[in-house]
Order: sequence, then structure tokens, then C-alpha cells
Amino acid sequence: MQESGSNMEVLYAKRFPEAELRMKQDVWQVLCTRFFSKFVKPTDTVVDIGAGYCEFINNIHAARKIAVDLNPDVRRFAGADVEVINDSCTAMVHLESGSADVVFMSNFLEHLPNKDLVLQTFRESFRVLRTGGRVIILQPNIRFVPGEYWDFFDHHTPLTERSLVEGLQLAGFTPTEVIARFLPYTTKSRLPKAPWTVALYLAMPFVWPLFGKQSLVVARKDA
Repeated sequence: MQESGSNMEVLYAKRFPEAELRMKQDVWQVLCTRFFSKFVKPTDTVVDIGAGYCEFINNIHAARKIAVDLNPDVRRFAGADVEVINDSCTAMVHLESGSADVVFMSNFLEHLPNKDLVLQTFRESFRVLRTGGRVIILQPNIRFVPGEYWDFFDHHTPLTERSLVEGLQLAGFTPTEVIARFLPYTTKSRLPKAPWTVALYLAMPFVWPLFGKQSLVVARKDA
């Protein structure tokens, strides 16, 4: 949700009514507890780029939690323990080089106008990460949602897990985990929906290839 302006606010208000936002927070609590916590230590500094409604950054357990988003309205959704920085994803001027342990992005890169900005975002993430730090990307995979991908008015840049890997390598990262099919496309999908179904889904990776339309890519900064 890096984009700003009244048009985007209206769009997101229609796309995610309050009841669905509450459901998404519950789902992300399970995702963070049962899956993403394995990539984040309690002592880490975590940066969530394009934090939007702060579902990830509110629910991940870390020593320092930072939400980066151009939209000042993000402060309404951030937890009390989350710092909000209204910087661009390509110029996080309020973050020092080598100051973060984990950079996270979820359903964000498709909103950028072009791949050049995607690469700039990767390079800026590389800058703010410490050596040994990780970038974690959860991203709709256009290979598995070729038509549905364009159902959202604010989707611009098509990506697959392979193009994510190449972009990360160009920025200096070493990919360490690549899951082409991980989660279903959106929370509007039939499965999973309730928190208990999410927990069950995560416990059965053999079903991910059947329902997964979002990719997960994790990469490390080695130097």
C-alpha cells in the first residue's frame, strides 16, 4: 500500500471492509506464529516495506518493528510497538545502512509501476540490511494467476518466483528459499479463510502446489 492519494484510499476501503480487515489480522497472527517466525529472531530489527494495514509487522515478534509506507494513514493501523516511517521504498532515508536484520514485503511489488522500481527497492533493501540479514518476499505469481492478476486496478508489474530471484541476484542477494506455490492468491480465495484453516494449511505443505498462487522467496545479504 505504498501508493497514496484519495483515490487509493477509496479503492482500499471498498476492497477491504472493516470485517475483512479484522479477519486478515487474525490470519496473519497465525502466519507469523506458525511460519514467518522461523525467519525472525526475537532480537531482530524488522522492516515491513509497503506495510499497508500492518498485518505482518503487528503480529511478528521482534525487538524493533518498523513499518515503511508513503501513506500517512498507516499510523492508524500500526501497533503501539511499531515505528512508522513515511518514506519511499526506493529511498528509506530515515533508516541507516546496515541497521536491519529482516526486510519483509507482502503483495507489494505488483503495485510498483515498473521493474526498474522493483530493482531499486531490492537495492535499497540490501543497503539497510546488515550482513547476514534476510529479505522475505510474499508475492502473487502471475504464472498461476495470469488473468486474475489484472482484476485489481492497482496491479502494474507482473512477476514470478523466477523473476524475483533474478532481480534479487542483480541487487546482490543470495536466494536461500524459493517456494513457487505457497499461499492462495488473496484472502478472498475459498481456502484458507479462518485462522484454524490457515494453521492446517501451513501444516500440510503437500497441498501447497494445489492451492498456492503466491510465491515465497527468501534471500540473504552475504556481504
